[in-house]
Amino acid sequence: MKTLIQNVKLSEEYGFGDKTVSVVITDDRISYVGEQPTSQTYDRIFDGKGNLLFPGFYNSHCHAAMSLFRGYGEDLPLDRWLNEKIFPAEDRLTEKSVYTGTMLSIAEMLAGGIVSFSDMYMFEDVVARAAIESGIKANLARSIVSFDPNEDPESSHRLQEAVALVRDYHLSENGRIRVDMSIHAEYTNTERMCRAVAAYAKEHGLAIQMHISETIKEHEECKARRGGKTPIAFALDTGMLDVPFCAAHCVHVSSEDMDVMRAKGVFVSHNPVSNLKLASGVMPLAEMLLRGVSVSLGTDGAASNNNLDVFKELKLAAILHKGVTQRAEATNAHTLCRMATLEGARAQGRSDCGRIEVGQKADLILIDLDSLHNIPSYGAETTVAYSADSSDVKMTMVDGKILYENGEYTTIDIEKLKYEAKDVIKHYFD
Repeated sequence: MKTLIQNVKLSEEYGFGDKTVSVVITDDRISYVGEQPTSQTYDRIFDGKGNLLFPGFYNSHCHAAMSLFRGYGEDLPLDRWLNEKIFPAEDRLTEKSVYTGTMLSIAEMLAGGIVSFSDMYMFEDVVARAAIESGIKANLARSIVSFDPNEDPESSHRLQEAVALVRDYHLSENGRIRVDMSIHAEYTNTERMCRAVAAYAKEHGLAIQMHISETIKEHEECKARRGGKTPIAFALDTGMLDVPFCAAHCVHVSSEDMDVMRAKGVFVSHNPVSNLKLASGVMPLAEMLLRGVSVSLGTDGAASNNNLDVFKELKLAAILHKGVTQRAEATNAHTLCRMATLEGARAQGRSDCGRIEVGQKADLILIDLDSLHNIPSYGAETTVAYSADSSDVKMTMVDGKILYENGEYTTIDIEKLKYEAKDVIKHYFD
């Protein structure tokens, strides 16, 4: 399969300035980037008409099925939101509802230019099915909790579900589906379980996803419970930082934590909308970047966002950290766009994704530069970070396949999905 995308602009870092270029995709990879492609026969010629071709977005922290809880449990802090609303609601979830909620989220993400998401939830086998059917990339992790200090990890059905997920889906679909391990959080697990998950991940070459220092309450109670250790120090002590580690939120990490994160190569998922909506606080992004910590962007679940929209995360991250530091240079468009693309791909272990270069996977989006709010565009990255929104996405391609184009899906029956989602929600809350 050979596709030509012509008459598009690229961001400044690729060196073409304001010239229009052509990009050729052969099967699932980019095979040419330049002003004039060689004369070839193509299966599809896509005319970008001077719009912006950009790497797709990698959503590095999500609970996709929580689209079912969008608008449910509003205006509560995290601990009350979880214990009074979310945990009781999640007890009623079924495979069908998780599949439907996940597919609803995938459709929203594809329409907004997200080509891959990291998911931490339950019933992950049906999340895998949704990702496979839709064509999106995904890093799937069965979230593990263990409150009983006497629980043998080998007898944990949650850990066994995670092991089965690895066996059945890791690196499937030509690597499009990856499986990570996941500890939900320090405060929902015993040290014994954390050590067991770390050992399994290290033995099998897997990454770990975990919520880290999301609230000051979580951070300080961990120190009181663990002899002064912060959640990051606890993760280090239990061996979880000896494998690729994606730490979600990190709102209240200390300077010492950040030094450990840099030294151990921890990937941080910044979720500014969710962090603010749940009144968790503001992650010290500017300090992390100065210290050389790798930071990507995540949406969290729709229950605490209420959208799965990386454009919103981009702009909020930009203006929030300028404001709290009172330094306009605390963030910049290039760094923010890198967080949404290349750093997210790195956090997911996708070393051949996140850039528009020969040999890279063809995970691409086309952004309309002719929208009123994008005129004029003095720079591609500043337009993406500060002006554009998800309605500007005209095309989303994953592994060389167009999954979304001008409001239409190629792998999802969107009207059927809307009907099924409304039906599930109606019966779920009756």
